[in-house]
Amino acid sequence: MNNPELTINQEEWLEVGTITSPQGLKGELRVYPDSDFPERFTKAGTRWLKHPQTSAITEVQLRGGRYIAGKNLYVIKLEGIEDRSQADELRDYKLLVDKSDRPKLKTDEYHVADLVGLEVYHQETGENIGVVVELYTAGNDLLEIRLHQQPDIEAKSDRDLSEISRRSKRKKYRPKSSKPFTVFVPFVKEIVPVVDIANQRLEITPPNGLLNIHE
Repeated sequence: MNNPELTINQEEWLEVGTITSPQGLKGELRVYPDSDFPERFTKAGTRWLKHPQTSAITEVQLRGGRYIAGKNLYVIKLEGIEDRSQADELRDYKLLVDKSDRPKLKTDEYHVADLVGLEVYHQETGENIGVVVELYTAGNDLLEIRLHQQPDIEAKSDRDLSEISRRSKRKKYRPKSSKPFTVFVPFVKEIVPVVDIANQRLEITPPNGLLNIHE
């Protein structure tokens, strides 16, 4: 693959997948998709690759691809990649498409890039709960939401701490890092009734117990 690197504004592209590993010996590549549109990986045409360290972008030609059922992976073939050694050099590269080349959406379908960054509100209380940071499409769609209010979680124990050595206390009960907390919400109409891309918000009606904390 000897295509020149491009220096055009990277905002002109959308990331639709990540190359994870070679497939077989003939230069095919496994791609983990970040897009719900199969044609991104199966329809021949121009694509772009982004280097995982330098973010340099290279134009490539997609010959075609196929879906691996049960693994949520696509296997693609790129022009100029003919053996496993060449394919192995593309691990962790991002697969890109032109941002203007968006498939027509059906009702209640959204591009992942449009959902990430939306503010999340509780429909009943009006409270601003958090912000969408990711959409996972394996199996059932799940929105990952980073909470604005980070709850204080204290270590719990039924034992008398006086019975534990000072060294053990420091190791087991030292304060945890202030890593942001997230929750995972099924992206279904019953729980996410309002998605307002124009106003950068969505509303949720979470059932009791849904907003559990995950570190």
